[in-house]
Amino acid sequence: MNATDLQRRIALLEDLEAIRQLKARYCAICDDDHNPEQITSVFAPDGIWEGAGFGEARGHDAIRDLFRKFQSLISFSQHNVMNPQIRVDGDRATASWYFLGPFTFRKDNEDKWLAIRYDDDYVRIGGEWLLQHLRATVRAESPR
Repeated sequence: MNATDLQRRIALLEDLEAIRQLKARYCAICDDDHNPEQITSVFAPDGIWEGAGFGEARGHDAIRDLFRKFQSLISFSQHNVMNPQIRVDGDRATASWYFLGPFTFRKDNEDKWLAIRYDDDYVRIGGEWLLQHLRATVRAESPR
């Protein structure tokens, strides 16, 4: 293996870890009362949050507003993501993740467990990986 190959392999490992850390930061922001002031730090300026049954938002202002709505609906969440499949192609990447977590909704103090699949697009801007398009698809919920 030559030095160029080694540099390429190290760069890929660094990119994969940066994307894992970005997803972890996203989850921490969600579990911090869906913090609308912090959520834009993980999205590209023209980023998209899209979730079946939860809404869609394009751009920082709309994403911030959506997370304010989440604050009014959700009193507790714990985002547990696992099994990432990350593919990096230059300054763009895609990933799928599985999510399993408890939620408490403010209305009737209702508890639910949600199983979600995230399909994400990422972009590197100024050396930093950011979410370009997050898609959350609910696969199961309990109780129904």
